[in-house]
Amino acid sequence: MGRVSTKKNKSLFQIRREELKYSREKASEEIKFLSDDQIEKIENGKITPKPEDVIAMAKAYRQPSLCNYYCSTQCAIGKRYVPEVKVKDISSIVLEVLASLNSMHKQQEKLIEIASDGMISQNEIKDFVSIQKKLEDISVAVEALQLWSEQMIADKKIDIDLYNELSK
Repeated sequence: MGRVSTKKNKSLFQIRREELKYSREKASEEIKFLSDDQIEKIENGKITPKPEDVIAMAKAYRQPSLCNYYCSTQCAIGKRYVPEVKVKDISSIVLEVLASLNSMHKQQEKLIEIASDGMISQNEIKDFVSIQKKLEDISVAVEALQLWSEQMIADKKIDIDLYNELSK
């Protein structure tokens, strides 16, 4: 193992690599197509990784959430359209999903009213924006559940073959 960095503002890529006690050289061996120099530049923000670099790091580091981190903070399109999803425990995620669905259930008739004429009038905008925010909350909760399951697969706590078979 190489030296451990004492740098204060480490990227998530570096934090995860160090949690695994991987040197940059070891990470490079695991990733295959990134040199230790490229990994250093990515970690220090000197270069922005390409999507395939992030996918490879997420796999090598067994940390699927690195992909969401990249998309929500570094990708030009993702920064606009992809919310950052925090990895949580399953019980927190399920409670968030259920709370969001219950809240949305109450708004269902209002959404039908708003959409019935195919337009959003001035007096419907406030309700529409509120409903849209609730739907975004549901979307983020679903993404958190997906990330949780991917992390469980990466940690070998879920049988990937069975998961894939049942996901078809």
